[in-house]
Amino acid sequence: MSAECTPVLAGQRRPEIVAAVVQVGSVLFETGKTLEKAQALIREAASLKAELIVLPEALLGGYPKGLDFGAPVGSRSPAGREAFRRYWAAAIDVPGHETETLGALSSDLGCHIVTGAVERNGGTLFCSALFFSPEGKLTGVHRKIMPTAAERLIWGFGDGSTMPVIPTSFGPLGAAICWENYMPLFRTAMYAKGVELWCAPTVDDRDVWQMTMRHVALEGRCFLLSACQFMLRSDCPADVHPIQGDEPSTVLIDGGSVIVSPLGELLAGPLRGTEGVLVARLDLNDIPRARFDFDPVGHYARPDLFSLVVNDRPQQVVKEGSVTPGRLNGAS
Repeated sequence: MSAECTPVLAGQRRPEIVAAVVQVGSVLFETGKTLEKAQALIREAASLKAELIVLPEALLGGYPKGLDFGAPVGSRSPAGREAFRRYWAAAIDVPGHETETLGALSSDLGCHIVTGAVERNGGTLFCSALFFSPEGKLTGVHRKIMPTAAERLIWGFGDGSTMPVIPTSFGPLGAAICWENYMPLFRTAMYAKGVELWCAPTVDDRDVWQMTMRHVALEGRCFLLSACQFMLRSDCPADVHPIQGDEPSTVLIDGGSVIVSPLGELLAGPLRGTEGVLVARLDLNDIPRARFDFDPVGHYARPDLFSLVVNDRPQQVVKEGSVTPGRLNGAS
């Protein structure tokens, strides 16, 4: 287990915290306005004594639900390329202005913040979860390792080097973005890193998502905080036409944010039909109580039968020192 994932010793663990999930939608292609909305709701959550605040998937940069980027199989349209350019321009640099702003806010409020963002890295975008400490530091970045369906058109794939579990005064903190929560081997790797507070930024607003959230909490014997976007057609520019229709009040993403206990019990939510904040007091002693009869990578595991190998090395196309001087372009 790497140093970044060393769990807080039981004797040093705080007995409880107040945690919040923020349900809020992006203003598509207008990241500055989205950041303003996020800051206001983070402050609202902090005013309710929240020390851990989780925000939705792809919040900064936006989740372009209903757009196809002009890419039927085998072709790309000029309009689709322009749509991607706008999306690329709305993404954020990490680190950059938005991370500095959220770091300053986390320091000012004295809280941990976990938020979804569309991260720009050269010509590639990643759907990421960003972790900020009460000291104002960006302590971790998780890049979604498997975008779903058409998301693979607009987002790259994270690798095993960006699957952090962050030590905190109340226990190890990690994240799985949206359908990563369906990946059993990803979950197992995170359990092995000791995660106890599982953040699930998402845009999945289906009723069945609630079953998944309760299952992951129960399987991992961890607290689960799922923050979903709530987004209307009116949050998109007039010249963008999602497949759901152009009526301004059309709901594109309907929320469903929730907080779940280590035994799968609902502590708050699901919240639907509006933006808002859910808050719950977490009794951290519920974690050992829950693991009494089930620990997925401990006493309930069978390492004599099953094992998992995780490649946590950064995957780079060009490695420093891999090109020998004088050997370019066929030179001898």
